[in-house]
Amino acid sequence: MGSIFGTDGVRGLANADLTAELALDLSVAAAHVLGDVGAFEGHRPVAVVGRDPRASGEFLSAAVVAGLASAGVDVVDVGVVPTPAVAYLTAHIGADLGAVISASHNAMPDNGLKFLARGGHKLADELEDAIEKRLREDWARPTGAAVGRIRADASLAQRYAAHLLSTVPHPLAGLKVVLDAAHGAAYALAPQVLRDAGAEVVTIGDAPDGLNINDGYGSTHLDRVRAAVVDHGADAGIALDGDADRCLAVDASGEVVDGDQIMAILAVAMRDSGHLHHDTAVVTVMSNLGFRLAMERERVNVVETGVGDRYVLEAMKQGGYSLGGEQSGHVIMLEHATTGDGTLTALQLLSRVASTGSSLAGLAAVMERLPQVLVNVKGVDKSGVDVCEPLQAAVRDVEAELGVTGRVLLRPSGTEPVVRVMVEAPDAAQAQQVADRLAEVVRAELSLEG
Repeated sequence: MGSIFGTDGVRGLANADLTAELALDLSVAAAHVLGDVGAFEGHRPVAVVGRDPRASGEFLSAAVVAGLASAGVDVVDVGVVPTPAVAYLTAHIGADLGAVISASHNAMPDNGLKFLARGGHKLADELEDAIEKRLREDWARPTGAAVGRIRADASLAQRYAAHLLSTVPHPLAGLKVVLDAAHGAAYALAPQVLRDAGAEVVTIGDAPDGLNINDGYGSTHLDRVRAAVVDHGADAGIALDGDADRCLAVDASGEVVDGDQIMAILAVAMRDSGHLHHDTAVVTVMSNLGFRLAMERERVNVVETGVGDRYVLEAMKQGGYSLGGEQSGHVIMLEHATTGDGTLTALQLLSRVASTGSSLAGLAAVMERLPQVLVNVKGVDKSGVDVCEPLQAAVRDVEAELGVTGRVLLRPSGTEPVVRVMVEAPDAAQAQQVADRLAEVVRAELSLEG
């Protein structure tokens, strides 16, 4: 992978790391790589562009639109919409590419830019490499009628909303839901869709001003939605992130229902309805052991991937699976979407509550979350994790100690000299003690000092 693109597009401090100039140049390069297909087929390439409400998104989206149009791409600017809406609309209108300006759950000063291929799919590594390779290359600029045309069409978001509603297996009538939109991209659309599906909706985090996205609200700040659920006597709470590609939930008592529990509920629901392809769910190695134990009991197969939704998605496509996700609440349902979609996940989850007549807490009880401790060990040679025999011996000893009711994962960081030690055990104190013990072995055996 190139040096500019990270695990989910280009992301950094807006107007410092991610500048208007870089956004424009990347868009020209993306037009050349992704728009070429349309040109070869004899039609002018088309792109869908959307953003979240960050203040910096205003000038960055202008730069992206300008770059695409200057390269001969017709642009449909759909304005402030969730990331999964851009993915859906790219496929829906038959566009050659999509572009999203968002930093997802990051704080407001950051922003990001990611491109989508035809069909609304995330880019493969080789496409990102191709875009970076063509960055700021010499190119023949179109002139006259050959330049791209730009039209704004915020109404297209309603086609995405209609699509979401078409997926709901059971209406949400009778449910009272608190929705925290994180002052983000789904602040208007998500409450509308939940209400149209039949729920009574109380909204918080629904007044973006360009500066307050993810600020104390949303899926990374759950205190407010937990309190609001209890205060309003709601059946459940839903917390989206800034670009609404993920969600976490809260039950009626204010307890968090995390991504693993949401995955467990949906896996059982989809298995029962015949929509869980190959009776298999795809998760990352960081998913709680409680999920794996629950799925074993429910006779649902589990496929593990590396950390990151792109790896989950790759495994789903390769195996023909229909459900995958992460503990963070990034859930992918390939029958309905090409990427994670927080509003879609919320609809499916709440529909299961409504159809079964069970409480969210009752459904979440399908799995018991084992205490999970994560220790980051800094200043070590992360390349030695898999080859250091004393460390591997320590891991084997711990695995024998924990048996089937515990789990150990040592994972080198992909960006810094850090080894992440994750331990799950039936008891929180035991998990912490074991994690600290292994962390000391990592420090002793892999220290970069001396």
